[in-house]
Amino acid sequence: MAGVKDLYTKEMVGYAINKRMTADLVCKALNMAIKNKRPSQGLIVHSDRGSLYCSHAYHKIIKQHQFTGSMSGKCNCFDNASIESFWCILKNELVYHQDYKTRFVAISDIIGYIELYYNQTRIQKSLGYRSPRQVWFNFYRQAA
Repeated sequence: MAGVKDLYTKEMVGYAINKRMTADLVCKALNMAIKNKRPSQGLIVHSDRGSLYCSHAYHKIIKQHQFTGSMSGKCNCFDNASIESFWCILKNELVYHQDYKTRFVAISDIIGYIELYYNQTRIQKSLGYRSPRQVWFNFYRQAA
């Protein structure tokens, strides 16, 4: 699974799931985030230093949309703490408690968790005990 997380709202704005981690998978997650949120030019897209995020295809998307690419420093695990925290939460609150019989069932369950629970309902201390969707809604309401 590859994911794109908004660091302001803590919302998972893009994700993709497949049998293997490939450059295409991270491109799909980034494209989903772009389609869902339509960010403006200059957006900083941060990732770790993995080969998937160094691919030409991934950087082509960043350049095409006039975003700024950012990568973790060497041996700096703190740069990606936010997305790593999400993976830990997903595993501890959902995946480790299931015995998925098929990949389809696992994917459906994970998507439901992200879309219906994590983004909309799950409160987070760092968001003032609000959900990512509440933070997103308040941001756009104040901007209007």
